[in-house]
Amino acid sequence: MERFKFLRFFSFRTQHDFLPSSNPVRENLINGANTDTNGEHRDGFFSNLVYGFLRRFKSGKKIDGGSKTEEEEKVYSWLYALARSEIYMAFEYVRSTERGLSFTEAEKRLKENGPNTPLEYTFPSSWHLLWSAFFHPFNIILIVLSALSYITSDNPNGCIMLILVFISVSLRFYQEYGSSKAAMQLSEYVRSPVKVQRCAGRVVQTELIVQVDQRDVVPGDIVIFEPGDLFPGDVRLLTSKHLVVSQSSLTGESWPTEKTADAREDRSTPLLELKNICFMGTNVVSGTGTGLVVSTGSKTYISAVFSTIGKHKPADSFEKGILHISYVLVGVMLLVVTIMILVEYFTFYDLSESTLFGISVACALTPQMLPLIINTSLAKGALAMARERCIVKSLSAIRDMGSMDILCIDKTGTLTMNRAIMVNHLDSWGAPREKVLHFAFLNSYFKSDQKYPLDDAILAFVYTNGYRFQPSKWRKTDEIPFDFMRRRVSVILETESNPEGRNIQPFYRFIITKGALEDVLKVCSYVENVDMGEITAVSAEHHHRILNVVEELRNEGLRIIGVAIKNLQQTKISKQNMENEDDVESDMVFLGVIAFFDPPKDSAKEALWRLAEKGVKAKVLTGDSLSLAIKICKEVGIRTTHVTTGPELEQLNQEAFHEKVKKATVLARLTPSQKLRVVQSLQSVGNHVVGFLGDGINDSLALDAANVGISVDSAASVAKDLADIILLEKDLNVLVAGVEQGRLTFGNTMKYIKLSVIANLGSVVSLFIVTLVLRFEPLTPIQLLVQNFLYSVGQIAIPWDRMEEDYVKIPQKWSVKSLPMFILWNGPVCTLCDVATLLFVWFYYSSGGKLDESFFRSAYFIQGLLMQTLIFHLIRTEKIPFIMEIASWPVLASTVVISAIGISIPFSIIGDFMGFTDLPLSYFGFLVVLFVGYFTVGQIVKRIYIMVYKKWL
Repeated sequence: MERFKFLRFFSFRTQHDFLPSSNPVRENLINGANTDTNGEHRDGFFSNLVYGFLRRFKSGKKIDGGSKTEEEEKVYSWLYALARSEIYMAFEYVRSTERGLSFTEAEKRLKENGPNTPLEYTFPSSWHLLWSAFFHPFNIILIVLSALSYITSDNPNGCIMLILVFISVSLRFYQEYGSSKAAMQLSEYVRSPVKVQRCAGRVVQTELIVQVDQRDVVPGDIVIFEPGDLFPGDVRLLTSKHLVVSQSSLTGESWPTEKTADAREDRSTPLLELKNICFMGTNVVSGTGTGLVVSTGSKTYISAVFSTIGKHKPADSFEKGILHISYVLVGVMLLVVTIMILVEYFTFYDLSESTLFGISVACALTPQMLPLIINTSLAKGALAMARERCIVKSLSAIRDMGSMDILCIDKTGTLTMNRAIMVNHLDSWGAPREKVLHFAFLNSYFKSDQKYPLDDAILAFVYTNGYRFQPSKWRKTDEIPFDFMRRRVSVILETESNPEGRNIQPFYRFIITKGALEDVLKVCSYVENVDMGEITAVSAEHHHRILNVVEELRNEGLRIIGVAIKNLQQTKISKQNMENEDDVESDMVFLGVIAFFDPPKDSAKEALWRLAEKGVKAKVLTGDSLSLAIKICKEVGIRTTHVTTGPELEQLNQEAFHEKVKKATVLARLTPSQKLRVVQSLQSVGNHVVGFLGDGINDSLALDAANVGISVDSAASVAKDLADIILLEKDLNVLVAGVEQGRLTFGNTMKYIKLSVIANLGSVVSLFIVTLVLRFEPLTPIQLLVQNFLYSVGQIAIPWDRMEEDYVKIPQKWSVKSLPMFILWNGPVCTLCDVATLLFVWFYYSSGGKLDESFFRSAYFIQGLLMQTLIFHLIRTEKIPFIMEIASWPVLASTVVISAIGISIPFSIIGDFMGFTDLPLSYFGFLVVLFVGYFTVGQIVKRIYIMVYKKWL
């Protein structure tokens, strides 16, 4: 993933540096609410400087999402101060004038503030990715042991360890290199030219309109904008005419919002709903205006909100657990190897041989295959998800899918089909009326402007339900197209028959209007009462009743548009007046409303139910309205007992915020930063592993912070860049398969960790005991390395093992207590088996109290290899191995092959070269008894451990 770095502004500055230049008035706007009345910070610059310096040495604070960051608080305070102020005060705050900045002053401010670039980012180099893949504790251990092996002339062992490191590093590097090419798409905001008003002249200043690159805009500039323009910074509106702005990049809502320069706001208004403030990265849909740039670059709202993108996520419990095991094993290895070398040296007084034996013991203690097993398991999971039409960009996301217990999802396009379906046509009394549908159909049928999804929904409803409205009897004469200022579209039609039933004229001309309900009602002076067959003037009672009907529909999650008509024949409008839209669209008759619904996907309810069965709870985080979100959630089976909205969360303190997030299943009207804070709260306070599924720019913060960021192929570039997994189809059932695959990967990785730690520690303890008792090496270095090599090769099949059904039904997380307890309960059993072998061989095969070294090493070699190979079948399941639960065929085949090779080596030429001797058949009979006893005792110990752990720990 890309590494983004914020501009130097955030790294080491005091609050006085926040505004474009030093000004006591502006400083008070930011610091006023945070001033310490007790004089704690009266030392001013020096105290802030010292605090900023010391803070660099402070350990990273755990981000819990309960409150805004310091940068966000600064931006909020500054913008609210400007929104509440008169225009002339806004000029004072940014030290500008109504004529604009001079060219000299603008150049000076550009040098002070730097280019108007919201974020600075760099691509990770191939070397950086290679280093990240290489720098794993066990890789370092293997490199060190390999070097020592070469120093002691044990070239084959050194070569084997280097090959293991190479395979492990190559797998991770290859998988993650493909995702390193993506970059943040915010750069598109700084490429377009901007019209700026500047003043020139020494004596008499003249106002000039010039075009400058967006990166050269500075605080205090006056910008002129029109439809299609991007705002070059955070802007306080000076003038506006029918201004409509799209804020979808920040809110995710596709419907634009109106802005006006005349508004006076207060702190109770949500920041993104301020009418007189426009934000960097948003664009003008319609209308014109001028604005005063108040913030640029890293000091804008979008920069403060998106400043956390690309920062390294804290290590999850699995990564921390692996690191802890690494450090413990390194410590144990150094201690044990040192003791073994000393014991060996003081027994034989051969430093070279003692060192070589110590290195061999270190190799036996090191889980050499751990990096390879982990990366192979993850790569296998990535390939399995690829078959489910998923692109896995980060291998660790596969493992985190297995631990995920909360999935945060956006509503649109994920739970719903992201298309409108018409569901009803009602008059102003809320009763179904065909006439409302008839005229809505004619409007959609004849409009020549671009047909929107709502038009297609109306036409589809009419055709599929068998209505015959005969559009061939109508002829269009004119049209007033849709625009975002009027938010309605009108067509003027003629017909020879009066649709109202009275044919007294050669033709009839009607204007039919449909659009946003509020804007249609604005042009209506009458309402039709179909039951009474009369048209009456719109009264306050009528207006109130219509709004009540619409409110009930909207509470059900329906989208509403209004329909109105006017008989132009009766109104006697002249041709000259026909050219005036306001005259034509006036004194209309309100007919009723059309209701639409974005239906849930057929697969969504089933997928959410399957996720819930596997312990993954769903929470809906959306920028849409609460009523619409609740409607959808009820349809797909998500509980709506506890719901909340972004403005409500904004008013809560930190503790109440966490409690509300914990309980709520539906969170609506959320801003990007609020989605981020919700995810962080669930992670830190709730200790959950969180997945987030989103596809918009407004989802990028949450995608980056989540343990598993999930997006779709049709998502915004930013969302796809930051996601760990990309779905090629918007189907939640794919995530169910991902969860299962993640738990399979997690489970198989934990099998190897348990196996390697128990077997390796038990083996080393046994070697130590046997060395002290027998006063000779139980295995020579070459014998120990061959045994370890065969054992390691047999473990390659572990990623292809299967898990029990009960295991994949619940989220799997690294347990700090379970692994040490598992080792303490099961490790001694392995050591007891080794000691039992020592005692049996000593008492049964010794001659005159002396034991043949070659015979013992042959017996100990086979017993140790079989023990390490068969122990996997005991720890891989809670059931009885080989009877109630059988491993997958690759694991069984690996067990048989490795065991056969190990048993045959002492009887082969290779065995003679390694110093082995033949073993009697009676010894193999002992091994059968030994392993039956081991599995019996091990099963009893395992059941006791499970009962004790589940009950007490």
